[in-house]
Amino acid sequence: MVQETTTERTMRRQVLLFLSVLCLSYVLGQVSYSVPEEMAKGSVVGNIAHDLGLDLKRLKSGKARVHAGGSVEYIGLNKERGVLFIQERIDREALCGEATPCALHFQLILENPMELFRVTVEITDINDNTPTFTNAEKRFEISESAVIGSKFVLEKAIDSDIGMNGLQQYSLAPTDNFVLKLENQADGSKKVEMVLQKPLDREKQDYISLLLTAVDGGEPQMSGTMRIFVNVLDVNDNAPAFAKPLYRAKIQENSPKGTSVTTVSASDKDVGVNGELSYIIATSKRLVSELFHINSKTGEMILVGEIDYEKAKLYQIDIEVVDSGGLSDSTEVIVDVVDINDNNPHINVLSKSESILEDSPPNTVIAMLSVNDPDSENNGDIECSLDSDIPFKIQTTLNGFYTLVTEVDLDRETASQYNITVTCSDEGVPSLSSSVTLTLQISDVNDNAPVFERTSYEAYIIENNTPGLSIFTVKARDADWNQNARVSYMLEDSSVNGVPVSSYVSVSADSGVIHAVRSFDSEQIKDFHFRVKAQDGGSPPLSSNVTVKVMIQDQNDNPPQVLYPVQTGGSLVAEMVPRSADVGYLVTKVVAVDVDSGQNAWLSYKLQKATDRALFEVGLQNGEIRTIRQVTDKDAVKQRLTVIVEDNGQPSRSATVIVNVAVADSFPEVLSEFTDFTQDKEYNDNLTFYLVLALAVVSFLFITCLVVIISVKIFRWRQSRVMYHSNLPVIPYYPPRYSDTLGTGTLQHVYNYEVCRTTDSRKSDCKFGIAGSQNVLIMDPSSTGTMQRIQSEKSILDEPDSPLEVSHAANTCCILEYNIETMRRQVPLFILVLSLTSVFGQVSYSIPEEMERGSLVCNLVQDLGLDFTRLKSGRARIHSGDSAEYIELNRDRGVLLIKERMDRETLCGETTPCALHLQMILENPMELFRITIEITDINDNAPSFASSEKRFEISESAVIGSKFVLEKAIDADIGVNDLQSYSLNPTNNFALKLENQADGSKKVEMVLQKPLDREHQNQISLLLTALDGGQPRMSGTMQITVNVLDANDNAPVFTKPVYKATITENSPRGTSVITVSASDKDGGVNGEIAYAISNSKRRLSDLFQIDRKTGVVILIGEIDYEKAKLFQIDIEAIDNGGLSDSSKILIDITDVNDNSPQLKILSKSDNVLEDSPENTVIAMLSVNDPDSEMSGEVKCNINDDIPFQIHNTMNGFYSLVTEVALDREIASQYNITVTCSDEGVPSLSSSVTLTLQISDVNDNAPVFERSSYEAYIVENNTPGLSIFTVKARDADWNQNARVSYMLEDSSVNGVPVSSYVSVSADTGVIHAVRSFDYEQIKDFHFRVKAQDGGSPPLSSNVTVKVLIQDQNDNPPQVLYPVQTGGSLVAEMVPRSADVGYLVTKVVAVDVDSGQNAWLSYKLQKATDRALFEVGLQNGEIRTIRQVTDKDAVKQRLTVIVEDNGQPSRSATVIVNVAVADSFPEVLSEFTDFTQDKEYNDNLTFYLVLALAVVSFLFITCLVVIISVKIYRWRQSRVMYHSNLPVIPYYPPRYSDTLGTGTLQHVYNYEVCRTTDSRKSDCKFGIAGSQNVLIMDPSSTGTMQRIQSEKSILDEPDSPLEVRKMMHHTRHPEFLHHGEQHGVF
Repeated sequence: MVQETTTERTMRRQVLLFLSVLCLSYVLGQVSYSVPEEMAKGSVVGNIAHDLGLDLKRLKSGKARVHAGGSVEYIGLNKERGVLFIQERIDREALCGEATPCALHFQLILENPMELFRVTVEITDINDNTPTFTNAEKRFEISESAVIGSKFVLEKAIDSDIGMNGLQQYSLAPTDNFVLKLENQADGSKKVEMVLQKPLDREKQDYISLLLTAVDGGEPQMSGTMRIFVNVLDVNDNAPAFAKPLYRAKIQENSPKGTSVTTVSASDKDVGVNGELSYIIATSKRLVSELFHINSKTGEMILVGEIDYEKAKLYQIDIEVVDSGGLSDSTEVIVDVVDINDNNPHINVLSKSESILEDSPPNTVIAMLSVNDPDSENNGDIECSLDSDIPFKIQTTLNGFYTLVTEVDLDRETASQYNITVTCSDEGVPSLSSSVTLTLQISDVNDNAPVFERTSYEAYIIENNTPGLSIFTVKARDADWNQNARVSYMLEDSSVNGVPVSSYVSVSADSGVIHAVRSFDSEQIKDFHFRVKAQDGGSPPLSSNVTVKVMIQDQNDNPPQVLYPVQTGGSLVAEMVPRSADVGYLVTKVVAVDVDSGQNAWLSYKLQKATDRALFEVGLQNGEIRTIRQVTDKDAVKQRLTVIVEDNGQPSRSATVIVNVAVADSFPEVLSEFTDFTQDKEYNDNLTFYLVLALAVVSFLFITCLVVIISVKIFRWRQSRVMYHSNLPVIPYYPPRYSDTLGTGTLQHVYNYEVCRTTDSRKSDCKFGIAGSQNVLIMDPSSTGTMQRIQSEKSILDEPDSPLEVSHAANTCCILEYNIETMRRQVPLFILVLSLTSVFGQVSYSIPEEMERGSLVCNLVQDLGLDFTRLKSGRARIHSGDSAEYIELNRDRGVLLIKERMDRETLCGETTPCALHLQMILENPMELFRITIEITDINDNAPSFASSEKRFEISESAVIGSKFVLEKAIDADIGVNDLQSYSLNPTNNFALKLENQADGSKKVEMVLQKPLDREHQNQISLLLTALDGGQPRMSGTMQITVNVLDANDNAPVFTKPVYKATITENSPRGTSVITVSASDKDGGVNGEIAYAISNSKRRLSDLFQIDRKTGVVILIGEIDYEKAKLFQIDIEAIDNGGLSDSSKILIDITDVNDNSPQLKILSKSDNVLEDSPENTVIAMLSVNDPDSEMSGEVKCNINDDIPFQIHNTMNGFYSLVTEVALDREIASQYNITVTCSDEGVPSLSSSVTLTLQISDVNDNAPVFERSSYEAYIVENNTPGLSIFTVKARDADWNQNARVSYMLEDSSVNGVPVSSYVSVSADTGVIHAVRSFDYEQIKDFHFRVKAQDGGSPPLSSNVTVKVLIQDQNDNPPQVLYPVQTGGSLVAEMVPRSADVGYLVTKVVAVDVDSGQNAWLSYKLQKATDRALFEVGLQNGEIRTIRQVTDKDAVKQRLTVIVEDNGQPSRSATVIVNVAVADSFPEVLSEFTDFTQDKEYNDNLTFYLVLALAVVSFLFITCLVVIISVKIYRWRQSRVMYHSNLPVIPYYPPRYSDTLGTGTLQHVYNYEVCRTTDSRKSDCKFGIAGSQNVLIMDPSSTGTMQRIQSEKSILDEPDSPLEVRKMMHHTRHPEFLHHGEQHGVF
C-alpha cells in the first residue's frame, strides 16, 4: 500500500510484456582503420562485414548497432551494405588536440546471440590550420634610455596542426632598431625575443611599427602575422626655458585678493611627466610670499595680500620653473604699484569740553583737533566742515590743527544736547572723508513751570468699585531737566457735599494716578470735581493746577421690584376671567420698578409658564396680561401664570411673580372647582403634563440645535463668498478673536446701540448681529497695512482712532524718553576759554638703532631756547600721531629720552632714510614744535635663508650644464652691512654661478659640471654660504640635498631560467602553484617589475594566473590529469621602461581517483508478470571507469532484500535477472539500484536505479473494512441526505481492483429497503431516500454487496443497521387549565389563604422523548409577583406570602412551559386568579375595567416612547457633533502646532470680537420702529460686515477656512460660537429705546 501511487502511475504506462529468454554467447573481435580528418559526411570508412567475416543477414537479424560510449557518434553503420561511413565531420584538432596518434574507439553490438566487436579508427592530420597569434597586435613602451642588447619577449604563434604542418619559423620587419632572436626549447617550441640593436631617440622618432610573421611547413605553406607597436618613452634630458628673461606688470594698490597680476610661461622639450612644469616664487623675502602667489601649473601670478602704495611702490619677484626631473630655469617679474586715494583723513581730538552752560557767550572754545592724511599731493589736501543748523563753527589755527567754538547764544530748552560732527575731506578723486562726533551737553537753569497735558479732565468710575481702585491719571510736564523737571502732584483743599475731597479720592505724588478712597454708589452721588496741583523740584519751585471731574456710572446691582400683584401666601386666586371674555381681554397688569438707571432700569415682561399658554400673553413693555383667544367652556377653571420681570443690565437681573387666574362666571363655581381636584386625578394629570413637557423641551432643543447649525453654516457660507472670492492667493493665517469691522452702513464704523421701542411694537422686524469684542482692529479703508490692536484697558476717548494717531502717539512717547535720557546723562559744565598764540619751530637729530631705554636723545630746552618753567606751565607733551611712543619728554630736565627700544628694520624696513616725526605741544598759549629724529643702521642682522634646507630631485640622465636656481639669502641691514657674496661646497658635481640683477641683488644658480650616477651615489649633500660686508662680518648657511633620480637603464633578471612545480589534479581555484622572482638594479618606478604569462595558448591562460606584483602563480581553472599530465608556462618580467626578461615553469600534475564508474543501460524491461519463472532477464548494462590501474577496476552489486541478482557476462558488461517467484500483492513495484564501485583510494562509485512494475492477476475478492456497520440519522432529515459510507478494498490493481456497491433485495415493515435508502455504486455512500420520523420508526437494517471488475468478478457483502435519533420538534401541550376565550377567572383564592396555599396546577406533556420531553415551569408575568410562585418541575401554583385585604381582586398569571431540547420549545398559559371570599365580589370587580383606563395606559406608553425616541435623536446628534469637533481639533493640532514661524498676515477689515462694552458684545442692528418713523434721524447700517471670524479666546491655533460646500457636521464650529449664537437667538428682547454710543 505504501507504493500504491507509484504503482498506479507505472501501470498507466504499462505496455504488453514481452519475455525474452536470451541464450547469449560472447565473441571478442577487433578491427582497425585509418582515415584523414575533414572527410565529407557519408564517406566510406571500411567494409566491416567483410573484415569481420559476417554476412548481411546476421547484421539485420542481430539488430547490429554501433555503441560509441559517451563520444559523439562520428561513425555510422549501414546494415544494408555492411560498411562503416562518416556520420559527422571529424576535426582532428577538436577531437584530440595535440595528442598523437588520434583514434576513435567504439563497439559493434549484435543480439540473438549477443556479440561485441571492438573497432578502432585512426584520424590523420592535414594542413588545415594557419599559424595564429592570440593577439593581433602587441604594444611595448620602451624608454629612450634603454641600452643596446635589451631583450623583449614576444608572444608565440599557435598552429593546431602537428608534424610538418605545424609552426616552423618567424621573421621580423623592419630591422632598423630591433632584430629577432629564436631559441629552441625542450618541448620543441621556439622562444621568440626582440633585441635592441640601435639606441632610441624619442625626440626624433617617438613611435615604431614592426611586423612579426609566423610560417608553418605544410603544403601549401600558411602563415600568420602580429603587428608590434613600440612607444618610445621620454627621458628627462631637456631643461625648461622661460619665454622672457624679464616680465613687467602694474597693479593698483588695494586691489582685491585674487587679482591676476601677470602670467609667466616656460616650455620644455620633454613630454609627459618630464614635460610637466611647476612654477614657484624664488624670492626669499617674506613680504613677497605674503603678497603674491603663483599657480604652479599655469604660471599665473595672483595677489593674495593687501598692496599699499605708501609702504612699497615696486616689487621685484624671482620666478623659478622646475620640471619633474629637477631641471629648472628662472626669470624676474617687476611689479609697479599704482597709487590711488585710499587713505581717509585722520582726525585726532586733542582737547574737548563735555558740557557748557546755556548762557555761555559766543566764541567760547569747545574743542581742539589735529587732522592729517597719509596720502600725498591732492590726495593729502584737507578741508574740514561742520553740520549745518548748529550754533558752532570750526577755525584753522595752523597746518593740520583746528579749533571748535560757539557761534551764537545757546538755549537748553530748545536743544539740551548737540552731537557735533566734524567732517574732513581730502582733494583726491574720488574724495575720501572722515568724521568725528563730539557730544556737548547744555546745562539747565530752572525757568519753566510744570504744564498739564489738558486744561481739565473727566474720569468715569463704575459704582460698587473696590476702595483703592485707580480712576484716572493726570500728567504734567516740565521743560526743565533733572531736579528742575521733577514734578510732584497733590490735591488742593476742597469738599464734596460737605465732606473733604480727600475722603473720596487720593492722588499719587509721583505718578499722578488718582485712586478711589471709598466705594461709590450711583444712586447716592452722580459726579463730583476737585483740583490737582503739579509742582516741580526747582529752587524756588514752580507750579500749576487743573480741574478733574469724576462721574459715577451706574451698575446693574438692583433687581426689579414687583409692586402689583402683591404676593401673599394665603391667596389662591388673584384675578377672575369670565368665560365670555373675548380676545385681548385685560386680565390684570404686572407693575414693577428698578431703582437702577439707564438701560439697567428698562424692564421687560415675559410669560415664563402657564397652565394654558395658548390662552394668555404678557405685554413685553407694559406687563399687561391679556387673552389671546376666545375663552371656551373647555378651558380649565384654574389657570396659573408665572411672569418673569427682567431688566436690561449686563448681566440682567429678574423677579418672578405668580398670577392665579380663575376662568369662571361666579365665585362659587371657582370655589367648587378648586376643591374638586383629587389626589389621584392630580397625580395622573401631573404625570401626563410632565411627560408632554419633557417631550416638548427635548424636541425644542433638538430642533433649535439643527436650526442654529444650519444658520451658522449659511452665515459662514456667505462669509466665505466675501472673504475668499478673490483671484489673489491669501495666506491662511487669521489672528485669534478678530472680526471684520468695516461695515457699509450709514455710520462709518461699528457702534453699540441701546434701543427702546414703543409699546406694542412687537410686530416690527428686528435683526441682531453676532457679538463683537473689546479687542478691535480699526483701519482706514484706504490703508493696506496691518492694523494695530487697541488695548482694552485704555479709555475709549484715548484710543488712536487711525493709523496716523497711533503714529503720533508713538512719536510723542519717543520724544519724552529722549529728553529724560538726555537729562540723566547731564554733568556739570566746565567752561574752557583758551587764548591761543601759535608758534612754529623745527629741530632734527640723528641716533643709531637699538639704543638702550632711557638713553639721551637731545637737550630740547637748549635747542629750542626754552626754560623749564615754560615746559611745566604749558603742560608740555609729545604727540606722535599714530606712531608708537618710542621717545618721551622729561619736563624736569628738558631732554628727550629713549622710551622704547627701536629696531630700524622693524620701523622702516628698506626705506631710507628712516626717521621719526614728533610734535611737542605747549598750552597757555598753545605752541607746537616739530621734531625729526633719524635712525641709522648698525650691522645687527646676519644673512639668512627663508628655508634652512633645500632639496632637489635630479635625474641621473641630466646633461652637463643643467642649471638649478637657488634661493637668495636675506639681510635686513642696508648698505655695506647688507649681503655681499655666496660660496658652495663641495664642488665635485656642481659649481656656483652668480648673476647681478637690476635691483643690485644677485641671481644664484647651481650648474651641473659632472654626470650623475644613481647606482654609484644616490644622494649628494652641499652647503651654500651667504656673507655680508659689515664689521664684524656675519654669514648664513643653507643645506642643499640632491636626490639623484633613477633612469631606466637596467633590465629585470629572473633568479632561475626554469622553475618546476607539482600540483594535484582537481586542486581548488586560488591554489598557489609557485612563486617566481626577478630583480632590477633600477630603483623607484623603474625598479617596479610586472610579471605576465607569455604563452599564447588559450588553455594556459584559462588555467593559470600570475600576480603582476608578487610573481605568485595561482590556479584559476580546473586541472584534470586525464586531459593533461604536464604544463609548460612561459613567463615574462617587465619593468616600467619596457625592459624585460623571460623564464619557464614546468608543472607536473599528480593523478587522483576523481572519476566515478560510468553505467549505461543497454537494454531493460519496464514490467513483468507476477508469475514469471526464475532467471528471467530484466536488463543488460555496460560499465567503464576512465581512471587507470586500480582506480579503473570496477565491481557491481544490487541492493539487498529484493528477488533479483546481477551477473558479469564479460569485461564491462552485466545482466540483471530474477532470483525467485514474484507476488504483486506483496510488492507491485521494485526500485532496483545497481551500484558500481572502483578500487581507488578513496573508492568512488556510481549507481543507477531501474524501476520494474509487477503486472497484476485477478486473484483477490473485495473485503469490507468492518464486518457490520451502524449508522445514525436525526429525524426530520432532508431526503437525499448522506447517512454513512461503506468501504471495501481489493488487493488487486486497476480494473481487477475497481469495486462497485449495490443493495441486496430486502424489505422493512413490508416496504422495499430501496424506498428507505440508496447506495452509490462508485463511492459506497448511503443516502436517505425519505425523511424519517422517530415517533414512527426507531431503526432498520439491510445488506450491501461489493463486487470487483475482474473477469470473472469476485464479491462480498456486509450488514448495515440504521438508527433514527429523536429531535425536539414538538412543543409542550398544556392539558390543564384548558384555555378558552370566554372565561375570565379560572381559580379563586380566599383572602384567608396562608403561605403555600395551592391555587392550581398546570399540567402539560411533550410527545418527544428523552431530555426533549423534560418540562420546566416558570412564572413569566404576574399582577403581583410577590404573591404567587410556580413549581419548576411540577407546575403547582402556590402563594408565597399571606393574602391581605390590600391585594387586588383580579390577579393575572402568565406561566410558560418549556422543554429541555436544543433549541428549547415552549407553551404559554394564562391563569386568571381572583382573590375574594365570594363569587359576587369577584364579578363586580372584574366588570369595573373601563375604556378610559385602557386609554390612559396607552397614552402614557406612547408618550414615554416618543420621549425616548426624541431624546435618543438629540443625544445622538450632540455626540456626532462633539466627535467631529474633537477629530477636527486633533487635526488642527497635527496640522498647525509646529515650530515653524507663522507669517503674520491679518486680513483687512477684521477686528477682535471678544469685547466688554455697555452691552456684553458689539451688535449691528437693523431696527424698524413704529409706523411713520421714516423721518427719524437715526439710521442703522448693515450688520457690521458679513466677514466675521469668531474664535474661542482660549484657542491658539490658526483658524481654518470655512468651506461653504462642506456638510453641516463637518464645520469647525467651536463650542463658544454655538453657545453665543443660541444665547442671542433666544434673547433678542434685550433692546429698548434709549441712548446710542459709538466707538470710532
